[in-house]
Amino acid sequence: MATRVSEHEVQQAIGGLLRLGVIVAAAVTALGGAVLLIQHGGDPVAHRTFRGEPPALESIVSIVRGALTFNGEAIAQLGLLLLIATPVARVAFTLVAFALQRDRKYVVITSIVLSLLVYALAFGKA
Repeated sequence: MATRVSEHEVQQAIGGLLRLGVIVAAAVTALGGAVLLIQHGGDPVAHRTFRGEPPALESIVSIVRGALTFNGEAIAQLGLLLLIATPVARVAFTLVAFALQRDRKYVVITSIVLSLLVYALAFGKA
């Protein structure tokens, strides 16, 4: 027989998840910024020219590959992805909590919200 999870325990776990997500994302982004400054801090800057993201930073797989090769831009971008993933992880965690509490109505609602978030992140265009 499974033990029921209290609302307080769920809220405490969600708070911890959000704190951890933001701290990890901030640390990775700061590391990426530091590496980027070390690698390109002395490069000349053209303020009149706008440069968008290079193609190597447009997909999650290429961002992770770049971060593993210690590319500063990719590490900073990974930190931003982790920051975006934090509230998505919260929704996924909440889905599990509702399932453990056997709250079918909120399992359905949260599943729809999570599906929309994942769809938007995977297939949405800016």
